[in-house]
Amino acid sequence: MTINDDVLILGSGIAALQLASFLNKDLNVRILTKEKIRTANSYLAQGGIAAAIGEHDHPNKHIADTFEAGRYHNNQEAVKEIIEAAPRLIKFISEQGSVFDKNQDGELLLGMEGAHSEKRIVHGGGDATGKNVVEFLISTLKENVTIEEKVFAYELLLNSEKRCIGVKAKMPDGTIKQYYSRNTIVATGGCGQLFTYTSNADTVSGDGIAMAYLAGAEVVDMEFIQFHPTLLYLNGETKGLISEAVRGEGAILVTDEGISIMEGVHPLKDLGPRHVVSQKIYEYLKKGCNVYLDISKIENFKQRFPSITAICEENGLPLSEGRIPVAPGSHFLMGGIKTDLYGRSSIKGLFAIGEAACTGLHGANRLASNSLLEGLYMGEKLSSMLNKAVHEDILWTEINRPYIPQEKLNLPDLQEIKDTMMERVGIVRNKANLQNQKGWLDTFHAHQINHLNIYSVEEITKIFMLINANLITEAALKRTESRGGHFRSDYAKEDDHYWLNKTIIHKNSQGMESNHEYIETALAT
Repeated sequence: MTINDDVLILGSGIAALQLASFLNKDLNVRILTKEKIRTANSYLAQGGIAAAIGEHDHPNKHIADTFEAGRYHNNQEAVKEIIEAAPRLIKFISEQGSVFDKNQDGELLLGMEGAHSEKRIVHGGGDATGKNVVEFLISTLKENVTIEEKVFAYELLLNSEKRCIGVKAKMPDGTIKQYYSRNTIVATGGCGQLFTYTSNADTVSGDGIAMAYLAGAEVVDMEFIQFHPTLLYLNGETKGLISEAVRGEGAILVTDEGISIMEGVHPLKDLGPRHVVSQKIYEYLKKGCNVYLDISKIENFKQRFPSITAICEENGLPLSEGRIPVAPGSHFLMGGIKTDLYGRSSIKGLFAIGEAACTGLHGANRLASNSLLEGLYMGEKLSSMLNKAVHEDILWTEINRPYIPQEKLNLPDLQEIKDTMMERVGIVRNKANLQNQKGWLDTFHAHQINHLNIYSVEEITKIFMLINANLITEAALKRTESRGGHFRSDYAKEDDHYWLNKTIIHKNSQGMESNHEYIETALAT
């Protein structure tokens, strides 16, 4: 057995790359990504990064907006630390080169997005912020960082002391390889592909969360899914994200007749919190009405939003009409692997950062442009700990898990998973639909998996999607109120006696072979 890595990172988004860029040169760092280094949600991010750097802004205002959007389910320490660090993080990157947009005087241009009380959104390339930041971070990687593409990690390796010592992965040729590392970091993103309509990259199917869950890690707040209000919607399909910055520049949501749908719904109207706007659009679509973004009042739209213009033109939509048909789709997971502000999970040696993790920053609903910020913060924060870590003696022998012969699971069609999740566990939920979905998911016995080696990458992806779907459905059944990204028509109001409660799910102490789960409700810290 060869222990080559001090730090093994699964994923290649902003959190992963920020971590890798800040790690010391004397550490051996390896990044595994199941597609290409630039195939990640971060690279697709049109929106920007929020930071209180405007003349009339202050971190306290940003903190207040984060709590309001998150419906006060947020972890107070996480909100304070990350929001207060935002100006410094932006300044550091801005001083390195032409990453962010500036005016003629060299000052950062600040935009407005939903649920923000001030203009505080920093963009790069108009609507290509993620791409600009990812390219910058890739350029800063040092020679101690090795990148392996098209490697599908599917199982966390544990020793007899329940410490994570690496991962098992399938290589492009189908062979299985084991990677051993002192520190394993899950930065694989959320699980947007569980739903029919999504803004997420094709690769974002909850792999890291499912792996961590199967290894026994605590997973929290999985019921909180943010549906972005505006995806380009043509012929019954979503074609790409239409950034909230478009509404920040003055676009409004209208019907075929030109009637504003957000008038009188929320004080911020079209820039209300995302769950409010998504639910209103969903209401109209369910009634058979079309909803459009009226962009007719935005000057120089093509110059301001080049990426969105390209998406529309590629799909044959003439912007000369001044309207973009839209529908809501899954966009961001507020829950994930439960961690502290160093990314430490409940399993020693296993860390999680980015969307795969849940620090509590976002609460029940993420404030726009706080996600890239969290990735930058967590990557830097975890690096500060790993750079100072003293190498401990580790038992490198894997836990002995005897092979139990079993028939391969009869897995459902991928589209059926997406469609049933969208219909029963999507924007509007209720007990009957959730129980129906839970019963359907249980028929596939995904939690009874003994060994994944015999399955193909496509089959393992389905298994991981079924596990995540089960986690979300179970948590949504448990939360008998509506809060943020979790809306139940049978419990349509917030329950202020329940507002701090966290739904924590993990496998029981009998080990990985057990398929028994339990849910406990604990007071959030």
